[in-house]
Amino acid sequence: MSKQVFEGLKVADFSWAIVGPVVARYLGDHGATVVRVESATRPDIVRASPPFKDKVAGINRSAYYTNYNSSKYSLSLNMDLPQARDVARRLAVWSDVVIESMAPGVIKGWGLGYDDLQTLKPDLIMMSTSNLGQTGPLASMVGFGTQLVSQAGFTHLTGWPDREPAQPYAAYTDMLAPGFGTSALIGALEYRRRTGKGQYLDLSQLEGGLHFLASLFLDYQINGVEARRDGNRSTDAAPHGAYRCRGEDRWCAIAVDSTASWQVFKSQIIGVAWVNDPRFAILQGRKANEDEMDKLVEAWTIEQTAEEVMMRLQAVRVAAGVVKNARDILEDPQLSHRRHYRTLNHPEIGPHTYDYPPFHMSRTPAEIRNAPCLGEHNEFVIKELLGMSDEEYVELLVSGALE
Repeated sequence: MSKQVFEGLKVADFSWAIVGPVVARYLGDHGATVVRVESATRPDIVRASPPFKDKVAGINRSAYYTNYNSSKYSLSLNMDLPQARDVARRLAVWSDVVIESMAPGVIKGWGLGYDDLQTLKPDLIMMSTSNLGQTGPLASMVGFGTQLVSQAGFTHLTGWPDREPAQPYAAYTDMLAPGFGTSALIGALEYRRRTGKGQYLDLSQLEGGLHFLASLFLDYQINGVEARRDGNRSTDAAPHGAYRCRGEDRWCAIAVDSTASWQVFKSQIIGVAWVNDPRFAILQGRKANEDEMDKLVEAWTIEQTAEEVMMRLQAVRVAAGVVKNARDILEDPQLSHRRHYRTLNHPEIGPHTYDYPPFHMSRTPAEIRNAPCLGEHNEFVIKELLGMSDEEYVELLVSGALE
């Protein structure tokens, strides 16, 4: 295999939950040496999150954790103890990059803030990622992405116009922020390569999420139009929605966004008079009669499988896609062809499936390694990476610092 793009890069991952660990995972999957720091006294909350292999709970059995923490070493440190903080400081100095996602002020309280570490290693790059950033009147507000999607405006827009808001699935902003964090780190690494200087990166997950609603904010700023919940409807397309198909809970999403698309869409609904109704000839007419039209479209889709509807419409270049469940995704032939799912033999739960990075690099491909069990690599990190002696390692064990 060719040399990986981040081979030789050393990363101390003091983050938890999703955003920071995913950024560190991208680096590790592409060759960086990543040390994940946790504690048995306060393990990452994701370790306690299902699904668990064979539905047996355990601190090393969460598929949620393993999928977001591949290609890392695990060092367990009880940061309540000064001996553990000394080790953490040595790890930070060993590193090129430090990533943390504690509530603002926590890492500084341990003596591991950027100002503290920069005096020990001037070219260090450090990234802090938090809900609202490190500064401002609300910076100390703690929370999770499941609540942040509401603060960012997503929940207000999700659901039907005559019902209360419906929260998007899971911590949606947690899936958006890692791309910004990884890009920022790459930029900081390139800056250091050119100048020899490190820097501090302050990633606000709220501000990252706002980018995905930018057009709606601009519409309000410029036109005074406040976006509201509208179910599956679109101002620019009709039909536009998820339509019931044959089978239990089977649906196909369809979007007809131009006169040309409407004409080829009509060509697939043979022998049905309503498609030539003049009320539906142009977008404005279809929008004005959308409730009726949706019922007519669904009367056509319900007679076919979701896959048949998708393939039929895709064949004439109308946007359509099966509304897939978990089984559909795992058995998807496109994902199988690209080997998106990789199976590794985890030391506790056995054969286990991981997502491959969504981008393939032809000259420096990723190489995924198992997510670590908690504290699995304590001795390796202490002695091999940090160069501490056998005696020092034993002292740390006895003191409880490696818990």
